[in-house]
Amino acid sequence: MLDSAMAALASLADPALLLMLLVGVVAGLVMGLIPGLGGTGAVAILLPITFGMEPAPALALLIGALAVVHTSDTVSAVLLGAPGSASASVTMLDGYSMARKGQAKRALSLAFLSSMAGGIIGAVGLTLAIPLARPLVLSFASPELFMLTVLGVALAAVLSRGNVVKGLVAGLMGLLLGMVGTSPTTAEERFTFGSLFLGDGLSLVAVALGIFGLAEIASRASQRRGENAPVKVTGGWGSGIREWLTHWSQVIRGSLIGIWAGVLPGVGATAGTWLAYGQAVATAKDKRQFGKGDPRGIVGPESANNSVEAGDLIPTLLFGIPGGVPSAMLLGMLLTYGIQPGPSIITDHLDLMYLIVWSFAIASVLGALFCFLTVRPLASLTKVPFAVLASGLVAIMLLGSFQEGGQLGDLWVMVLLGVAGWVLKSTGFPRAPFLIGFVLAIPLERYYFLTDSLYNGFEWMLRPGTMVFLAILVLPILWNIFKWIRARRRLDRDDDPQQENAVDAESPLKNSTWSLATALVVIVIFAGSLVISSGFSPEARLVPQLVGWGGLIMGLALLGQEILIRRRAGQLQAAMPEQAAVEAAVPSSISTGSVGAVATAAPSAVSATSNAPANGQTSPGYGPGWTKEAGFAFKTFGWMAGFLILIGILGYLIAVMIFVPAFLLIVARAKTKTTIIYTAVLYVVLLALPTLLPIDLPQGWLSQLVG
Repeated sequence: MLDSAMAALASLADPALLLMLLVGVVAGLVMGLIPGLGGTGAVAILLPITFGMEPAPALALLIGALAVVHTSDTVSAVLLGAPGSASASVTMLDGYSMARKGQAKRALSLAFLSSMAGGIIGAVGLTLAIPLARPLVLSFASPELFMLTVLGVALAAVLSRGNVVKGLVAGLMGLLLGMVGTSPTTAEERFTFGSLFLGDGLSLVAVALGIFGLAEIASRASQRRGENAPVKVTGGWGSGIREWLTHWSQVIRGSLIGIWAGVLPGVGATAGTWLAYGQAVATAKDKRQFGKGDPRGIVGPESANNSVEAGDLIPTLLFGIPGGVPSAMLLGMLLTYGIQPGPSIITDHLDLMYLIVWSFAIASVLGALFCFLTVRPLASLTKVPFAVLASGLVAIMLLGSFQEGGQLGDLWVMVLLGVAGWVLKSTGFPRAPFLIGFVLAIPLERYYFLTDSLYNGFEWMLRPGTMVFLAILVLPILWNIFKWIRARRRLDRDDDPQQENAVDAESPLKNSTWSLATALVVIVIFAGSLVISSGFSPEARLVPQLVGWGGLIMGLALLGQEILIRRRAGQLQAAMPEQAAVEAAVPSSISTGSVGAVATAAPSAVSATSNAPANGQTSPGYGPGWTKEAGFAFKTFGWMAGFLILIGILGYLIAVMIFVPAFLLIVARAKTKTTIIYTAVLYVVLLALPTLLPIDLPQGWLSQLVG
């Protein structure tokens, strides 16, 4: 084991490998600055570039980005009061307050050093987990591996914040989508509708970039203005560094909390940072300065958000259960290379495991160092409107999706899934279970049939490991049922809100006509899958039928929830004068454009907020119908579809020369000079890419005709 660790460290002396790690670090720092991208966006954008590489440089590139993305997302949180990712919102509380007092360098130095320490402690935790978990993992057989895949989907759905039913529906939809293509047991085509393109299944990159990347762009492309008056980078680096040393215990506690949050599937960096902040407040003797610039409010959360990513890798690599979206994509990449997480990665690819550990630790140090040296130019990037960045991101993401299969069909799948991802996000569905379900669909089916062929009946369920995993699967479900019953009792007393219905700025269409329609679509999809799969052979239809019935039941439960909320909204609307209902329902801090999100200070308040009209477009007694934001999102998807049509006719480079300037001038309303420079730089970079990396540019009908 020590030999493998030292061999992995020695391999990083290879200039090519080190260069990939540096590129990953720089890319991760830049993407961390862009609000909404975070670790998911970083891995999704870089993943297509790794195709054609050997596993080692590909892992160095992705781990380099993943390790530092939470280091740079602090910059905008501290200087602008606008976090680069959801997990950085905790740092904003004390960091932005400190920066407004002229102590920005103090806040940033505390954050950078804490992120670095969190990354290193996380890498140490991953290192220690390998020898400790190795005997356990090597004892696993197909029944335990099957239960682990079930756990991966179920825990991600159950532990997701908000509505558990929506989490389960998302996970089952991901499983169903993952079964499109050839059955792993009978080589029979399923859900392909006779299409050769769908016979190989859907591309992981297209699914990930569509559900997360394009959906995020569509929801944020309406932001045409950057920050005009950011806080200046003033103060002293030294005072922050000295102060950081005095809070070493907060660093260790925050890092350990982050590792634990990463190990639990579905918890993620945001919950981990809030847990670290909570313990910092709870253990402090003097709590008066929290939220007003207390250094402990920066050190704890920043240590946690980097160690979360390392903790996330522990179940991903050792058990094949991704704890979050970035690790799910990393798992998909490993499977693409034929590397199976679990026992085989420990026995056959231990050097890669240690390469990940070393890369994570080194990238954490480099990320903090780069941030110290480049904080001023990095801060200026945060002033660029997202609408300006959107056109370039769309061009790069579509190019990335093309690399895996080299087919334009993948790009159309990506855009369609982008629409689905936007709907899921806007109506309050967690998208992480969807992607995890997609990645684990085939392993789940394969391990089940392997288990079924090796054991008689349900004999395999009596194995100790299987029983433990079964208990882990059932206990959270029972716990959530207990919480639901308790919440119902409180609801009856009108003294507590129902958590899943709380105001959520990220889901403005939750509890609205949109979510009702989504529940109906979910039912139609799963019912349709049952009808279609009934024509498959018995072996090929077993798992799709189980998923279909589970999804149909969850879909009906979801529809029941939506109808209940709509009925309560109607009752309140009838009982209260309209103006009073609006004034009682809409908090002054919530814009009317996002009133579809429902606040529920009590059952009546659930309805009250649901009833609030949004821009005059809502139906009486319920959430918003068609909103301005929805219209802009669909226009953005229309632009993407137009871009694809241009690619199909003229080829990628010519399409970029038309799409990017048109989008910048019409949608982003950028200046002509900015548009020309932006387009020229992007064109030169894209033109040079095929000579620098193994990348193919999509060719259009016209270029093929001329050629």
